[in-house]
Amino acid sequence: MTTVRNDALSVALDAGENPYLVGPYAPVDEEIEASDLEVIGEIPADLAGMYVRNGPNPRYRTEGRYHWFDGDGMLHGIHLEDGKATYRNRSVATEGLAADREAGRALWGGVAEPRTANPDDGSRLRLKDTANTDVLFHNGNLVALWYLAGAPYRIDPFSLETVGREDWGGTRQSCVSAHAKVDPRSGEFVYFDYGPTPPYMSYGVVSADGRVTHHTEIDIPGARMPHDMAITENYSIVMDLPLVVDEASARAGRHRLEFLGNTPARFGVIPRHGTAVQWFEAEPCYIYHSINAWEQGDEIVLDVCRFRVPGPPAVEFRGPLASILNYLRLDAYVHRYRFDLKTGRTTEEPLDDRNTEFPMIDSSLVGVRNRYAYNVSINSDTTMYFDGIVKFDLDRRTDERYQFGPGRYGSEAPFAPRVDGTAEDDGYLLSFVYDAAEDRSELVILDAADLGSGPLGRVKLPVRVPNGFHSCWVPAEDLDRARGTEA
Repeated sequence: MTTVRNDALSVALDAGENPYLVGPYAPVDEEIEASDLEVIGEIPADLAGMYVRNGPNPRYRTEGRYHWFDGDGMLHGIHLEDGKATYRNRSVATEGLAADREAGRALWGGVAEPRTANPDDGSRLRLKDTANTDVLFHNGNLVALWYLAGAPYRIDPFSLETVGREDWGGTRQSCVSAHAKVDPRSGEFVYFDYGPTPPYMSYGVVSADGRVTHHTEIDIPGARMPHDMAITENYSIVMDLPLVVDEASARAGRHRLEFLGNTPARFGVIPRHGTAVQWFEAEPCYIYHSINAWEQGDEIVLDVCRFRVPGPPAVEFRGPLASILNYLRLDAYVHRYRFDLKTGRTTEEPLDDRNTEFPMIDSSLVGVRNRYAYNVSINSDTTMYFDGIVKFDLDRRTDERYQFGPGRYGSEAPFAPRVDGTAEDDGYLLSFVYDAAEDRSELVILDAADLGSGPLGRVKLPVRVPNGFHSCWVPAEDLDRARGTEA
């Protein structure tokens, strides 16, 4: 095992100060690489590739209240091949983190504090772009993204070292939201941008070889907080949801949101390379994450994890962290929309009544009909814990569950298809799981077709992987192409 110590970490871990800075959320202060890891059970012989997960890992103590979304991005990756595993973690070397390191302290306050004291770096939000939210594989590279829409960062998929901002050969015209989509058939990277000033939303397409080939503005009434989008084979779906930026707070340099409970949610359907948007209205709600979308006759079907109201209906926590703790508690349910492109009619229905989020599917089915979705179940105590995985059969409206166990909390679980698999669920689910009793983490490998049988293998990690956000699975053949060694 080789260890490279990071710059001094001075994040406060005082007991009780902030629950998103202790226990499974506490940041790690080392970048390491470790191989020949202990395996309980086995790593399936046909499981070859890399599981990478992004998440917050603050490097310096910030003034004021720390929000879980504030931490600097850190990637945790585990490479699996021939029944063996190698783990490494690396900070996303953003320009903001570089400035902090040069100063030896945090220069930016977090999203819960006024921005007026933050560096005036010319950015539209005056917040540090941490690239801590999602990670995708496109054009032979990993791309790290930020939830408030910032600069995408290109990451070497083998070392996890940051190459720099991804400008796609100088063609990028905007920022990029946290949740873009990579079309598995065309290889295109489809994204949207949003911000506090006009144009409030834009939309773009990057070719498989890394050039922006389409970019257009999308007209919405004002500053919104959309988080995700969806694609089909021929269309993209963007969202204008009634979670809006409070203008008075924005003028005062604060980030405050307001949910307009009497304003319909709107979904914009746009041809992949088009400019004309067809809008569909639905019941007021908020959506963090879509599951998938596809075309079915004259309709587009969209499955999501839907919040009826963002944040809890009443304050349950007290003190200076109350608003943060309350609004980080998820309350989302699998929900289906149908948008009739001929009549303009929207129909919607709930598909399940349990609190699950962070959905994953077989990525080869992005944009076409899928049967299965793999969500994490949410155990919202003082903080948000992922306590298990729920496999939804969206055709039969049934589910299967796997619980991580007492004091064990997992991560979003991407699907890794079995080589020469014959069914949609013929493959594996992967999740970093933190064990509070051992204060360290492991990789859990599950049979996606039989969650009830428990882990096929558990790869013991030498360190803790802090609870985090989004992930991806990169198959070995894609890594081989990136190396230029495809047979």
